This record gives sequence, structure tokens and C-alpha cells, in this order.
Amino acid sequence: MIGMMTKIFGGWLVAILSGFPLYAAMALAALAFIVSAGMPLTILPQRMAGSINSFPLIAAPLFILMGNILAAAKITDRIVTFASAVIGWVRGGYAHASIVTSMIFAGMVGSAVADAAGSGAIEIRAMRNAGYKPETAASITAAAATIGPIIPPSLPMVIYGVSADVSIGKLFIGGVIPGVLMGVALMLMVAVVARREGMGRSPFAGFRAIGKAFVDCFFAIMTPVVILGGMFSGFFTPTEAAAVACLYALFLGFVVYRTLEFRQLGPILIETAETTGIVMVLVMAAGALGWCISISRLPQTLTPMILSAIDNPLVFLLLVNVLLLIVGCFMEALSAMLILIPILVPAANSYGIDPIQFGVMVVLNLIIGTVTPPVGVVLFVVTRIAEIPFETMARAILPWLIPLLAVLAAITLWPPLTTFLPRLMMGG
Repeated sequence: MIGMMTKIFGGWLVAILSGFPLYAAMALAALAFIVSAGMPLTILPQRMAGSINSFPLIAAPLFILMGNILAAAKITDRIVTFASAVIGWVRGGYAHASIVTSMIFAGMVGSAVADAAGSGAIEIRAMRNAGYKPETAASITAAAATIGPIIPPSLPMVIYGVSADVSIGKLFIGGVIPGVLMGVALMLMVAVVARREGMGRSPFAGFRAIGKAFVDCFFAIMTPVVILGGMFSGFFTPTEAAAVACLYALFLGFVVYRTLEFRQLGPILIETAETTGIVMVLVMAAGALGWCISISRLPQTLTPMILSAIDNPLVFLLLVNVLLLIVGCFMEALSAMLILIPILVPAANSYGIDPIQFGVMVVLNLIIGTVTPPVGVVLFVVTRIAEIPFETMARAILPWLIPLLAVLAAITLWPPLTTFLPRLMMGG
């Protein structure tokens, strides 16, 4: 069956290169395997349906809904104002504020695309008005958006946790320190670039202005506190936390800030359904293909081969990093994750690598791919917002990958950066 699976993978790659949608190519590869193995065709829909029959997976559409509610309620405007008041007075202050905004927003939506789309227009406009180069403003916004899926909550970590059978709560906590490090690393990069490009600084707004901005966005900032506090106290599970987050977002929009109207709920639900449909069809197709990979015993064959060729867990992690960084340049993060998890996770377990460390590392790798050409989805979003050519954006983002790769190297080399908080707060 391994030889047959290898041939089917070759056909799958041809289908992808021919322009087939990724979910269709995965489903066709699974179908080809089932037909070649002489199995009943009814297995395919059964396996596709079974792959989304998961209680934790319910969190995915709920977190998507929460992000859409917060965006429609224009919560990001208040957060940007607060971040600018706090740090906008230093050299390159608007760039620093953009990063701080993304760190706060990350604790609310858990998506790089939502972060870039939700706050990107405001941040880029503020930086351009302050005299920043358009491509610099766009690059900072794009790089900062990668923090979104690392600081909890995180849609990719929900998908990874379900697919790899890893605690979603521990994955969430494991992303806190790396997410903060990403923000700090980007701000250090801003400090260097600000002097080189002669970025200015705005006058200090005063503590009264900071206090007013904080009060204006206090309830929005409390979103991650509500989500994480409820999970760690045992009051609700990560899946239930997503539902609570949606209710809290509605409360902010309708009661606290009154920036949301009932007529907006229809478009919000439609957009959520569209995004959820894309995510779920990928999960279904990848689930069926993953089942085919499993029964073909491809992982069971590859794992001993990897173990015999590589006797050092660190070398394995470094090679996985290289592989995922390359894959991330050409494939959407969730799709790549769903395809590679059945192959990489068994090998990582055989090396005794902590599943939380490996999970955060995989997610960070593929999220970096969202800001790398040629198919980085965040690059396309920010390019459209900033109204600059994609080629210009692709060149400008390259230096900003350095701090992100530095954090990736840190969590690869030092596991406690991802494992300390989960063990401290959740045990195990």
C-alpha cells in the first residue's frame, strides 16, 4: 500500500500544480487510494464526516464568529488609540503601537488574516501620515499580524490540537511566551529601522490621555482575560470559551460601546459561514486523506526511517523547521498542517519531543509562511490595504522575517519557552 500511496501523492501534487483547489486535490487523492485498494466508495464520505465529528472543533467557527463581531463593532479603533497613547511618543512610535495593537488583538481573534484586516487599515494610515515609507508601514503591519495565531485564542492551534490529539488549553498557554517574544523582537527591529529611516516621534499625550484611552478600551482588553481566566479556573473548556467569547463580543458591541447594530448580524453570520465552510471542507478532505495515509502504514514506515537516519531530536526539529518554512511559502497554513500532522507527529513522539513544544513550533512555522512570498495570504491582504505592488511588498517584508525566525529558533532550542507555563498552570 505504501507504493500505491506514494503514487497517489504524486498525482495529488500534479493536481495542485494544475490549479485544482487544495481541498479537491486532497479528496481526489483519498478517493484514488480507496478505489485502488478495492474499498467501498462509501468510506470516503464516512471518513470526511467523521473528521469533523469533534466537540473541540466547534471552537473554530465560534472563534471566527467572535473575530467578525469584534471587527464589525470597530473595537480595533479603541485599541489602536490606546496603544498609540502609550508608546506613540518614542521614535518609530506608530510602528511600536502597531505591534502592541496586534499583541492585544491577538488575544481576541486568534487569526493573522483577521488581525491584518481588522487593524491594518488604521495602523498603515497612521504610519503613512507620520511620514513612514508605505512599504515599511505595510511590512510592520504584516509581520505583527503573525502574532495573532500564537497568543491565545488561536484557530490554528484548535485545528492542530484536534488533529494531533493534543490539549488545546495547553497549546493556548504554550503560545503566550513565544507570542510576547515575537512582539518584543519586532519592536527591537523597529528601534533599529527607526533610526536608519529617520522615523519621527509624536508628543507625549500625557497620562490623562492614556487613562482615558485605557478606560475606552478596557472591556475590549478584558476579552483574553475572560477567555483564559475561564479556562484556567476550570469554569469552562476551550470549546465553551469560544462560545463565551462570542457572547462577550456581542455584549461589547451592543451594550458597552453600542457600535453594533442588529442589521449587521446577517452579514456577520454569512461571512462567518463562508469562512467556516472553507476551514471545514479542508479539515474534511485532509481527514480523509490522513486516514488513507494511516492505513497505508506510511507514517509507521517513515518514522523508523527517520529515526535510523537522524539520531538527534534537535537535528530532527531543525529539519522540520526547514521543511515547514519551505512548505509555508507555497501552501496555506491550515492545509499544510492537516497534511503533515499524520507524518510528523508520530516521528516527534518517537523522539520524545514535548507535544506542546512541537505544536507551537509547527504553528509558528506555518504562520510565518503567511507573510512569505509567493503565496503569503497576509501579504495579499496588507498589499491591498496599503495599495502598493505585491512585488514591492514581497521585498520589503524580508528583513522583518529575521525577528520572527529568531523567536522560532529560540522555541526550538529551548523547550521551556513553550512548556513552562502549561505545566505551571495546568500541570502534567
